[in-house]
Amino acid sequence: MKLSIMQLVPVCCLFRLAVQGQTTVTLKAPKFVGLEIGSLQNISVTPSEPLQEILFVTFNVTFSSKQASVVELPKNITLPAHSNATFFQVKAVEIGRVTVFLESSNSKRINVTRTLARIHFLVMQSSALNLLIQVIGWVYFLAWSISFYPQVIENWRRKSVVGLNFDFLALNLTGHIAYGMFNVGLYWIPLIKSQFIKSNPGGINPVGASDVFFSLHAILLTALTICQCFLYERAEQKVSKIATVLLVVTWLFGLVTLFVTIADKITWLQYLYYFSYIKLAITLIKYIPQAYMNYRRKSTLGWSIGNVLLDFTGGSLSIVQMFLQSYNNDEWLLIFGDPTKFGLGVFSVLFDILFIVQHYCLYRLKSADYRPMSDDDRD
Repeated sequence: MKLSIMQLVPVCCLFRLAVQGQTTVTLKAPKFVGLEIGSLQNISVTPSEPLQEILFVTFNVTFSSKQASVVELPKNITLPAHSNATFFQVKAVEIGRVTVFLESSNSKRINVTRTLARIHFLVMQSSALNLLIQVIGWVYFLAWSISFYPQVIENWRRKSVVGLNFDFLALNLTGHIAYGMFNVGLYWIPLIKSQFIKSNPGGINPVGASDVFFSLHAILLTALTICQCFLYERAEQKVSKIATVLLVVTWLFGLVTLFVTIADKITWLQYLYYFSYIKLAITLIKYIPQAYMNYRRKSTLGWSIGNVLLDFTGGSLSIVQMFLQSYNNDEWLLIFGDPTKFGLGVFSVLFDILFIVQHYCLYRLKSADYRPMSDDDRD
């Protein structure tokens, strides 16, 4: 028996209403909660849809940085039918981190997911010290962001880029693009964010909005500086063969691993981590061409000291912040468990000190009357 179009319309409408009635219920709760040791705090949870009956919620601790209890939680909480929100009290008893999943114990009876919400608790020594850590973070973020401008202004003022090493610019742009890809992917792309949570069930996404802004801003300002190299006097400066080979190898590696990722041999998260390693490697070598060029010319003219001083400020404060965080969170693995990150921070600061010594001590009197490098000097 065939059904007419008019007969099918009510059926479709009923099916649509049935689907709408099967909306999955979850809980809206803060993703991150910071507590000072010994303090109490009420945590509010709100159902995403009106509850048709009582909902019983239990707590499942999936990660804890300490063997002892970091926080005291109730055994369970109850959300009455048609309730808009409820809260539970948590007490900070030990410095550390803990990840808790709020789970439904009656998901078979009502249309709710088994896992309702995920909360990451951080218990710290002092809230005041945590505020200071945040302030330091914003100060070094601003210092690093502003550090790109002195070089741009210096080039514009002199109408020349003589003294600014092109290898440094090329490597720096590649490093920031790689870092930007990592930050944008981990901050904005849901698939990669879910892969991170799956591989790090007790961790927090390390990328924030400030990281994304810094990366995009750094790419823009570095690209602007490179444009100045085409507009202003540059003498015979060009990107060296060594730097060209390094850049070609780097991007070939990125292209090959892209095809490997598309073939599902590695995850997109792993692919982005490769770009973070590229950024780390470039940070190790990018300052060497500029420092060597200053040495050969016996001058720092053309290389902005303002850029160096701001970078030194940001790098030093980032290291200070790492020590303060380690103390406040009782997690010295932030430093000693990740020697790469800490070592690169120290490495950058040491290069800044070298540039400061070159500018103010070694070549202070020679910067005003420098001569461009001759062909013999480049050989």
